[in-house]
Amino acid sequence: MPETPPAPPPFDRIAIVGLGLIGSSIARAARRYGLAREIVAVDADAAVRERVRELAIADAVTGDLAEGARGTDLVVLCVPVGAMGPVAEAMAPHLKPGAVVSDVGSVKGSVVAAIQSHLPEGVHLVPGHPIAGTEYSGPDAGFSTLFAGRWCILTPPEGTPDAAAARVRALWEGMGALVETMSPEHHDLVLAITSHVPHLIAYNIVGTAADLEAVTQSEVIKFSASGFRDFTRIAASDPTMWRDIFLNNRDAVLEMLGRFNEDLAALAKAVRWGDGDALHAMFTRTRAIRRSIVALGQDTAAPDFGRPRPAEDEAKA
Repeated sequence: MPETPPAPPPFDRIAIVGLGLIGSSIARAARRYGLAREIVAVDADAAVRERVRELAIADAVTGDLAEGARGTDLVVLCVPVGAMGPVAEAMAPHLKPGAVVSDVGSVKGSVVAAIQSHLPEGVHLVPGHPIAGTEYSGPDAGFSTLFAGRWCILTPPEGTPDAAAARVRALWEGMGALVETMSPEHHDLVLAITSHVPHLIAYNIVGTAADLEAVTQSEVIKFSASGFRDFTRIAASDPTMWRDIFLNNRDAVLEMLGRFNEDLAALAKAVRWGDGDALHAMFTRTRAIRRSIVALGQDTAAPDFGRPRPAEDEAKA
Protein backbone atom coordinates (compact mmCIF):
# COMPACT_ATOMS: atom_id res chain seq x y z
CA MET A 1 0.00 0.00 0.00
CA PRO A 2 1.57 3.37 -1.01
CA GLU A 3 2.56 5.78 1.74
CA THR A 4 0.47 8.93 2.20
CA PRO A 5 2.49 11.90 0.91
CA PRO A 6 3.38 14.52 3.54
CA ALA A 7 1.09 17.53 3.75
CA PRO A 8 2.45 20.64 2.02
CA PRO A 9 3.72 23.45 4.27
CA PRO A 10 1.03 26.03 5.11
CA PHE A 11 3.29 28.79 3.74
CA ASP A 12 5.55 28.98 0.72
CA ARG A 13 7.63 31.89 2.00
CA ILE A 14 7.85 33.44 5.47
CA ALA A 15 9.88 36.58 6.18
CA ILE A 16 10.98 37.14 9.78
CA VAL A 17 12.12 40.69 10.49
CA GLY A 18 14.41 40.86 13.52
CA LEU A 19 16.34 37.74 14.51
CA GLY A 20 16.50 38.07 18.28
CA LEU A 21 15.20 35.52 20.76
CA ILE A 22 11.65 35.40 19.35
CA GLY A 23 12.51 35.81 15.68
CA SER A 24 15.25 33.17 15.71
CA SER A 25 12.96 30.80 17.64
CA ILE A 26 10.24 31.23 14.98
CA ALA A 27 12.81 30.49 12.27
CA ARG A 28 13.98 27.35 14.05
CA ALA A 29 10.43 26.16 14.79
CA ALA A 30 9.16 26.87 11.26
CA ARG A 31 11.98 24.76 9.87
CA ARG A 32 11.69 21.98 12.44
CA TYR A 33 7.94 21.57 11.98
CA GLY A 34 7.85 22.14 8.22
CA LEU A 35 5.75 25.30 8.28
CA ALA A 36 7.27 26.99 5.23
CA ARG A 37 9.13 26.07 2.05
CA GLU A 38 11.38 29.10 2.40
CA ILE A 39 12.35 31.08 5.51
CA VAL A 40 13.79 34.53 4.94
CA ALA A 41 15.63 36.30 7.77
CA VAL A 42 15.67 40.10 7.61
CA ASP A 43 17.81 42.11 10.01
CA ALA A 44 19.40 45.55 9.89
CA ASP A 45 22.44 44.42 11.91
CA ALA A 46 25.21 42.95 9.75
CA ALA A 47 26.64 40.98 12.69
CA VAL A 48 23.24 39.39 13.34
CA ARG A 49 22.87 38.49 9.65
CA GLU A 50 26.29 36.84 9.65
CA ARG A 51 25.46 34.85 12.76
CA VAL A 52 22.14 33.70 11.28
CA ARG A 53 24.03 32.43 8.23
CA GLU A 54 26.45 30.56 10.49
CA LEU A 55 23.58 28.99 12.42
CA ALA A 56 21.83 28.07 9.14
CA ILE A 57 18.39 28.76 10.58
CA ALA A 58 17.06 30.50 7.44
CA ASP A 59 17.14 29.79 3.72
CA ALA A 60 17.93 33.41 2.83
CA VAL A 61 19.34 36.29 4.86
CA THR A 62 19.11 39.96 3.94
CA GLY A 63 19.20 43.44 5.38
CA ASP A 64 16.91 44.79 2.66
CA LEU A 65 13.28 45.11 3.76
CA ALA A 66 12.03 45.30 0.18
CA GLU A 67 13.84 42.09 -0.75
CA GLY A 68 12.41 40.37 2.32
CA ALA A 69 8.88 41.46 1.45
CA ARG A 70 8.78 40.39 -2.20
CA GLY A 71 6.79 37.24 -2.87
CA THR A 72 6.19 36.64 0.83
CA ASP A 73 3.03 34.97 2.15
CA LEU A 74 3.59 35.98 5.76
CA VAL A 75 5.76 38.68 7.33
CA VAL A 76 6.36 38.45 11.08
CA LEU A 77 7.75 41.65 12.61
CA CYS A 78 9.98 40.82 15.58
CA VAL A 79 11.31 44.32 16.15
CA PRO A 80 10.79 46.75 19.07
CA VAL A 81 7.28 48.19 19.20
CA GLY A 82 8.57 51.66 18.31
CA ALA A 83 10.05 50.37 15.05
CA MET A 84 6.90 48.58 13.81
CA GLY A 85 5.51 51.53 11.83
CA PRO A 86 8.70 52.46 9.91
CA VAL A 87 9.43 48.80 9.08
CA ALA A 88 5.87 48.24 7.83
CA GLU A 89 6.01 51.43 5.76
CA ALA A 90 9.25 50.30 4.08
CA MET A 91 7.93 46.79 3.29
CA ALA A 92 4.35 47.64 2.32
CA PRO A 93 4.88 48.65 -1.35
CA HIS A 94 6.60 45.32 -2.03
CA LEU A 95 4.02 42.98 -0.47
CA LYS A 96 1.91 40.89 -2.82
CA PRO A 97 -1.93 40.86 -2.67
CA GLY A 98 -3.11 38.29 -0.14
CA ALA A 99 0.01 38.57 2.02
CA VAL A 100 -0.44 38.68 5.78
CA VAL A 101 1.56 40.85 8.19
CA SER A 102 1.88 39.86 11.83
CA ASP A 103 4.12 40.75 14.75
CA VAL A 104 5.16 39.53 18.20
CA GLY A 105 4.96 42.79 20.14
CA SER A 106 3.82 43.00 23.75
CA VAL A 107 1.57 45.99 22.94
CA LYS A 108 -1.22 45.72 20.40
CA GLY A 109 -3.25 48.95 20.20
CA SER A 110 -0.29 51.07 19.10
CA VAL A 111 0.93 48.33 16.76
CA VAL A 112 -2.38 48.30 14.90
CA ALA A 113 -2.28 52.08 14.62
CA ALA A 114 1.36 52.11 13.48
CA ILE A 115 1.08 49.38 10.84
CA GLN A 116 -2.44 49.32 9.42
CA SER A 117 -2.37 52.66 7.65
CA HIS A 118 0.68 51.62 5.61
CA LEU A 119 -0.69 48.33 4.27
CA PRO A 120 -2.07 48.31 0.70
CA GLU A 121 -5.46 46.94 -0.24
CA GLY A 122 -5.48 43.14 -0.10
CA VAL A 123 -2.72 42.85 2.51
CA HIS A 124 -4.04 41.90 5.95
CA LEU A 125 -2.82 42.61 9.46
CA VAL A 126 -3.12 39.93 12.16
CA PRO A 127 -1.08 41.05 15.20
CA GLY A 128 0.17 38.37 17.56
CA HIS A 129 1.86 38.15 20.92
CA PRO A 130 3.51 34.92 22.11
CA ILE A 131 3.57 34.80 25.92
CA ALA A 132 6.96 33.16 25.96
CA GLY A 133 10.55 34.20 26.32
CA THR A 134 13.68 34.32 28.41
CA GLU A 135 15.93 37.14 29.56
CA TYR A 136 18.40 36.26 26.80
CA SER A 137 18.54 37.94 23.40
CA GLY A 138 20.12 37.56 19.98
CA PRO A 139 20.00 34.79 17.36
CA ASP A 140 21.88 32.33 19.57
CA ALA A 141 19.22 32.63 22.29
CA GLY A 142 16.40 31.09 20.24
CA PHE A 143 15.23 27.48 20.33
CA SER A 144 12.53 25.69 18.40
CA THR A 145 10.40 24.62 21.39
CA LEU A 146 10.14 28.08 22.97
CA PHE A 147 6.43 28.32 22.14
CA ALA A 148 5.40 24.74 22.95
CA GLY A 149 2.52 24.76 25.43
CA ARG A 150 2.65 28.57 25.75
CA TRP A 151 -0.12 30.99 24.86
CA CYS A 152 -0.07 33.20 21.81
CA ILE A 153 -2.69 35.97 21.68
CA LEU A 154 -3.96 37.13 18.28
CA THR A 155 -5.62 40.54 17.99
CA PRO A 156 -6.97 40.90 14.43
CA PRO A 157 -8.50 44.35 13.87
CA GLU A 158 -12.21 44.56 13.13
CA GLY A 159 -12.93 43.52 9.55
CA THR A 160 -9.93 41.21 9.18
CA PRO A 161 -10.86 38.24 6.94
CA ASP A 162 -11.20 34.98 8.87
CA ALA A 163 -8.91 33.26 6.37
CA ALA A 164 -6.04 35.65 7.19
CA ALA A 165 -6.42 35.11 10.93
CA ALA A 166 -6.61 31.35 10.36
CA ARG A 167 -3.24 31.38 8.56
CA VAL A 168 -1.52 33.08 11.48
CA ARG A 169 -3.23 30.73 13.92
CA ALA A 170 -1.90 27.80 11.86
CA LEU A 171 1.66 29.12 12.23
CA TRP A 172 1.48 29.35 16.02
CA GLU A 173 -0.37 26.09 16.48
CA GLY A 174 2.18 24.46 14.19
CA MET A 175 4.89 25.63 16.60
CA GLY A 176 3.02 24.09 19.55
CA ALA A 177 1.43 27.25 20.96
CA LEU A 178 -2.04 27.58 22.47
CA VAL A 179 -3.88 30.35 20.62
CA GLU A 180 -6.38 32.85 22.04
CA THR A 181 -8.06 35.77 20.25
CA MET A 182 -9.07 39.10 21.81
CA SER A 183 -9.32 42.77 20.92
CA PRO A 184 -6.13 44.88 20.91
CA GLU A 185 -7.50 47.06 23.73
CA HIS A 186 -8.33 44.12 25.99
CA HIS A 187 -4.92 42.56 25.31
CA ASP A 188 -3.13 45.73 26.40
CA LEU A 189 -5.07 45.92 29.66
CA VAL A 190 -4.44 42.26 30.51
CA LEU A 191 -0.74 42.43 29.67
CA ALA A 192 -0.29 45.62 31.65
CA ILE A 193 -0.88 43.71 34.89
CA THR A 194 0.49 40.29 33.93
CA SER A 195 3.71 41.51 32.31
CA HIS A 196 4.34 45.23 32.02
CA VAL A 197 3.82 46.37 35.62
CA PRO A 198 5.79 43.38 37.02
CA HIS A 199 8.70 44.36 34.78
CA LEU A 200 8.43 47.99 35.89
CA ILE A 201 8.52 46.89 39.53
CA ALA A 202 11.51 44.63 38.83
CA TYR A 203 13.46 47.42 37.14
CA ASN A 204 12.65 49.72 40.04
CA ILE A 205 13.57 47.39 42.89
CA VAL A 206 16.84 46.37 41.26
CA GLY A 207 17.63 50.04 40.76
CA THR A 208 16.88 50.70 44.44
CA ALA A 209 19.17 47.85 45.41
CA ALA A 210 21.90 49.24 43.18
CA ASP A 211 21.68 52.55 45.07
CA LEU A 212 21.85 50.65 48.37
CA GLU A 213 24.80 48.57 47.19
CA ALA A 214 27.32 51.31 47.93
CA VAL A 215 26.02 51.58 51.48
CA THR A 216 26.05 47.86 52.22
CA GLN A 217 29.44 47.23 50.58
CA SER A 218 28.31 44.53 48.13
CA GLU A 219 26.10 42.66 50.59
CA VAL A 220 22.97 43.14 48.48
CA ILE A 221 24.44 41.22 45.56
CA LYS A 222 26.46 38.81 47.67
CA PHE A 223 23.48 37.69 49.73
CA SER A 224 20.81 37.82 47.01
CA ALA A 225 17.94 35.58 48.10
CA SER A 226 15.57 33.93 45.65
CA GLY A 227 13.15 36.87 45.56
CA PHE A 228 15.76 39.45 44.60
CA ARG A 229 17.45 36.97 42.26
CA ASP A 230 14.20 36.52 40.34
CA PHE A 231 13.70 40.29 40.16
CA THR A 232 17.17 40.67 38.62
CA ARG A 233 16.34 37.98 36.06
CA ILE A 234 13.28 39.94 34.92
CA ALA A 235 15.18 43.23 34.98
CA ALA A 236 17.82 41.76 32.64
CA SER A 237 15.36 41.88 29.72
CA ASP A 238 16.09 43.92 26.61
CA PRO A 239 16.05 47.65 27.54
CA THR A 240 15.05 48.94 24.09
CA MET A 241 12.09 46.58 23.87
CA TRP A 242 10.82 47.50 27.33
CA ARG A 243 11.31 51.23 26.80
CA ASP A 244 9.05 50.99 23.76
CA ILE A 245 6.48 48.85 25.60
CA PHE A 246 6.03 51.38 28.38
CA LEU A 247 5.88 54.33 25.97
CA ASN A 248 3.30 52.58 23.79
CA ASN A 249 1.06 51.14 26.51
CA ARG A 250 1.25 54.01 28.94
CA ASP A 251 -2.48 54.39 29.65
CA ALA A 252 -3.04 50.75 30.62
CA VAL A 253 0.24 50.62 32.56
CA LEU A 254 -0.60 53.76 34.52
CA GLU A 255 -4.09 52.45 35.32
CA MET A 256 -2.70 49.14 36.61
CA LEU A 257 0.11 50.92 38.44
CA GLY A 258 -2.47 53.09 40.20
CA ARG A 259 -4.34 49.99 41.38
CA PHE A 260 -1.06 48.43 42.49
CA ASN A 261 -0.14 51.50 44.52
CA GLU A 262 -3.52 51.40 46.29
CA ASP A 263 -3.06 47.72 47.17
CA LEU A 264 0.53 48.34 48.25
CA ALA A 265 -0.63 51.12 50.58
CA ALA A 266 -3.15 48.73 52.16
CA LEU A 267 -0.42 46.12 52.62
CA ALA A 268 1.92 48.67 54.15
CA LYS A 269 -0.85 49.66 56.57
CA ALA A 270 -1.28 46.02 57.63
CA VAL A 271 2.46 45.73 58.29
CA ARG A 272 2.57 49.03 60.17
CA TRP A 273 -0.36 48.11 62.44
CA GLY A 274 0.59 44.48 62.91
CA ASP A 275 -2.53 43.18 61.20
CA GLY A 276 -1.51 39.54 60.90
CA ASP A 277 -4.94 38.41 59.74
CA ALA A 278 -4.88 40.78 56.75
CA LEU A 279 -1.36 39.70 55.83
CA HIS A 280 -2.20 36.01 56.10
CA ALA A 281 -5.32 36.45 53.96
CA MET A 282 -3.34 38.26 51.26
CA PHE A 283 -0.54 35.68 51.20
CA THR A 284 -3.03 32.79 51.10
CA ARG A 285 -4.83 34.35 48.14
CA THR A 286 -1.62 35.00 46.20
CA ARG A 287 -0.30 31.49 46.84
CA ALA A 288 -3.48 30.10 45.30
CA ILE A 289 -2.89 32.20 42.18
CA ARG A 290 0.66 30.89 41.88
CA ARG A 291 -0.57 27.31 42.19
CA SER A 292 -3.12 27.99 39.44
CA ILE A 293 -0.34 29.14 37.10
CA VAL A 294 1.58 25.92 37.75
CA ALA A 295 -1.58 23.82 37.34
CA LEU A 296 -2.17 25.37 33.91
CA GLY A 297 1.30 24.28 32.83
CA GLN A 298 2.67 27.82 32.48
CA ASP A 299 5.53 27.15 34.93
CA THR A 300 6.94 24.41 37.11
CA ALA A 301 6.69 24.12 40.87
CA ALA A 302 10.25 22.78 41.03
CA PRO A 303 12.74 25.12 42.76
CA ASP A 304 14.94 26.80 40.19
CA PHE A 305 18.02 27.93 42.18
CA GLY A 306 19.29 29.69 39.09
CA ARG A 307 17.03 28.17 36.44
CA PRO A 308 19.13 26.93 33.51
CA ARG A 309 18.46 28.03 29.96
CA PRO A 310 16.32 25.58 27.98
CA ALA A 311 18.66 23.46 25.88
CA GLU A 312 18.07 21.28 22.89
CA ASP A 313 20.04 19.75 20.08
CA GLU A 314 18.95 21.83 17.09
CA ALA A 315 20.90 19.56 14.81
CA LYS A 316 18.22 16.92 15.43
CA ALA A 317 15.40 19.30 14.48
